Amino acid sequence: MKQSKLVVQTKNGKYPIVIGRNLSRNLSRIFKDNTIHFNKCLLLIDNKIKIGIIKELTNSIKQKKIAYRFNSSEKNKNINSVMKILDLLQKNNFNRNDCLITIGGGITGDTGGFAASLYKRGLKFINIPTTLLSQVDSSIGGKTGVNTKYGKNLIGSFYQPNLVIADITFLKTLPKREIICGYAEILKHSIISNKKKFEYLNKNVKKILSLKSPFIEKAIFESCKIKKEIVQKDENETNLRKILNFGHTFAHAYEASYGYSKKLNHGEAVILGIYSALKFGLKNKILKLSDFNLIIKHLKKAQLSYKLKNYFSTKDTKKIVSYMLKDKKNNSGKINLVLLKKIGFVDLKRSFSFKQIQFFINKFLMN
Repeated sequence: MKQSKLVVQTKNGKYPIVIGRNLSRNLSRIFKDNTIHFNKCLLLIDNKIKIGIIKELTNSIKQKKIAYRFNSSEKNKNINSVMKILDLLQKNNFNRNDCLITIGGGITGDTGGFAASLYKRGLKFINIPTTLLSQVDSSIGGKTGVNTKYGKNLIGSFYQPNLVIADITFLKTLPKREIICGYAEILKHSIISNKKKFEYLNKNVKKILSLKSPFIEKAIFESCKIKKEIVQKDENETNLRKILNFGHTFAHAYEASYGYSKKLNHGEAVILGIYSALKFGLKNKILKLSDFNLIIKHLKKAQLSYKLKNYFSTKDTKKIVSYMLKDKKNNSGKINLVLLKKIGFVDLKRSFSFKQIQFFINKFLMN
């Protein structure tokens, strides 16, 4: 059970991120090694996880446990799902010495984490992300929440987990599409961090997407490390942490406009959003052409789908921009965008009008 560990230190405490292979066979030992103690736990298990894996997971937890299969989808990531979890905790008399453990992708972690933050003003929370996207992004940093009909993640809280366990073995069960979606966040982290990290991805992208050792381990570790360092400096997203939203204002609007359909999942929307933000920065003379070309070349090399016209037409633009206006990072009646100046350097202080964004999408993204 070879593993590596990062520790996230925030003003509200600290918690470990344990990364390795075959970790799910030794969960009780990992809990003990990281001084995580509880009497009983609710296992919130993504319904996409196979029965054999669930048996292995549950057998490795020695404490009393109740399992609940969660039908994870963006449409089910809502307040009704949270209320069902809270009801289950109450029916089974959970207290603060007990624990909620999420096992699944980002939707499962976000929904379960939000429920844990609400129950008796805070229940112990362990996140076991099983997708590449959730291992490198949503499981770290304490953002929990659900969607509404008005947009993505509009109801939620900052609630740090007590422990994150990223078992790379899970990734072998995922389709290629899910690996590409997780890679979108790894790429984003490298772009906002520094050129050296981007160049590592550029050199090894095919090996990473094929889950080859030690390349996938290094990519996950470095991506988690980038996010950890940002979260430690700005836990509640008052300033620096906003750089993690690079590409996401566009991405979340694309997801909402598509009705949170399985035809466009979060990682795919992030790839579209990254390209949109890069193109917007270039056209507004914020991003250097050389860096734009370098990243676009990488998108092609990795075979990432970044053309908006494959998903939308000009008749969708008004709806897209309307969702962008509802983004929780806006505060002035304008749309705040996180834009790249060059790889490793981000501009956080740009706001644009509805008409500016609408014109840009129609002219430069729909052709």
